[in-house]
Amino acid sequence: MKALELENWLNSYLKVNEFRDYCPNGIQVEGKDEIRRIVTGVSASAKLLEYAARTGADAVLVHHGIFWKGDPQAIRTFRRKRIEILIKNDLNLFAYHLPLDAHPEIGNNVLLAQTLGIEIDGACDEGEKHPLVLRGHLAQPCRLSDFIALIDHKLDRKSFYIGDGGAIIDRIAWCTGAAHDNIELAARCGAGLYISGEIAERTVHEAEELGIAYVAAGHHCTEIFGIRKLGHVLADRFGLDVEFVNMPNSI
Repeated sequence: MKALELENWLNSYLKVNEFRDYCPNGIQVEGKDEIRRIVTGVSASAKLLEYAARTGADAVLVHHGIFWKGDPQAIRTFRRKRIEILIKNDLNLFAYHLPLDAHPEIGNNVLLAQTLGIEIDGACDEGEKHPLVLRGHLAQPCRLSDFIALIDHKLDRKSFYIGDGGAIIDRIAWCTGAAHDNIELAARCGAGLYISGEIAERTVHEAEELGIAYVAAGHHCTEIFGIRKLGHVLADRFGLDVEFVNMPNSI
């Protein structure tokens, strides 16, 4: 499959043009023209790129690419190393950020809900064309401590939480990744618990003052789902050799 053909298909499938993102979605670094093998992962770390090169990949497809708005324009230190690996090995780097969080079928938010058994009711930011903060409920209300144990089991990590472990929870709002600043929106839409990936120092005070429980379930762990599923879609649709590689990340 041609690299530009794949990019055009991905851009259309993920509706890239309908998002205001703070990074370029699509090909971030151009490599060889023909793509047969793809390595997917959450972030374009040097370790992931080196693995892709070592195993004969033609492209790397990630959720977190190399370039972000506000970054220095000079290509130095770790950025230089990553780009050097890509160019030296003629690897394409594809990255899709918000479009992969919000996709209604393979998005991180939808797949996290499925993983945790949350039934989706709608969105807290329902005025947005592609909402990022979803809301839903549990089929059976449970204690916060029991639900946190489920999260830790499903995501294979130890979550950080704020709230009374014995409190009964039912209505939940969530947004994967670094989305702690949506906690007020979650409280306004009636959620008793808000889940995101990362936490800030201020989130502790905000959760207590808003009267809402909060779980930081891990930025990396909450965003494994979309990129892995997207790889399955590409393998099934185009017959490409796609391998998901989960590079451990404690955040």
